[in-house]
Amino acid sequence: MIPAQFDYVRPAALHEALQILVDRQGDAKILSGGYSLLPLLKLRLASPALLVDIRDIDGLDDIVETTNGLRIGGRATHRQIHENPVVIAGYPLLVDAAGGIGDPQVRNWGTIGGSCAHADPSSDWPAVLIATNASIVLHSVSGSRTVPARGFFLDTFQTAIEPTELLTEVIIPRAPRPSGAAYAKLERRAGDFATVGVAAQLSLGADGRISAAGIGLTAVAEAPFAATGAEAALVGHEPNEATFQAAGIAAAAESRPGTDSHGPIEYKRAMVKEMVVRALRSAATRAQAQR
Repeated sequence: MIPAQFDYVRPAALHEALQILVDRQGDAKILSGGYSLLPLLKLRLASPALLVDIRDIDGLDDIVETTNGLRIGGRATHRQIHENPVVIAGYPLLVDAAGGIGDPQVRNWGTIGGSCAHADPSSDWPAVLIATNASIVLHSVSGSRTVPARGFFLDTFQTAIEPTELLTEVIIPRAPRPSGAAYAKLERRAGDFATVGVAAQLSLGADGRISAAGIGLTAVAEAPFAATGAEAALVGHEPNEATFQAAGIAAAAESRPGTDSHGPIEYKRAMVKEMVVRALRSAATRAQAQR
């Protein structure tokens, strides 16, 4: 199929794009990388009257580390994130996730903001942002607001973005040292959407026990979510196999997968447990390397 007819604009500045969203409220759709939107247009599952291409707006693909953490522009591509020296040096969880998204063409054009705004329940970035307690910055003509990632993904393909808002930035807070994080993904073929995706972050206290934990799950519920029961099973305990197994069991119990071509419910819950354990092992190894 081919898309329905639509108008197309490429504003040169953020304020122009935001005004267009107001003027054409309900008719306009933001085009970032396009790898989430274009398939929907071709299948006519989405038929916006206007596409607003934001590729010419300066500053939306910046990746900058501050004293508080990492700021990633919404138009930063998966490849830019994966290859950024600051990310490689200090944020291995992001390297894990970005390197496993799609194929090279998808990574070259797909963006973190587009992925999060699209909110596919099997996409990788939401789990990463949830595990790291990231924040998402939304702009409109009236100003900006910041939404915690844990309150941003509301349901299948539904987020906290209002029709006149644009996702401009993701903020990942700096974890206290020693900390480690990792992403573990089960997929049928390399580059597929996840059958199960787990992002895990651990911080260790002076006594060597886990002082803080974040677990984000994707592909096993109607929307990505924080496995708070698994997090509670980690905090205050030694970062060892028994602790990780307990967290995996808790996460599996919290998951809400459905039966589909990727497998039955029981299989997916078993894989949640396994992927949580794998992610935690890697995160703990990285945290202990900072001691």
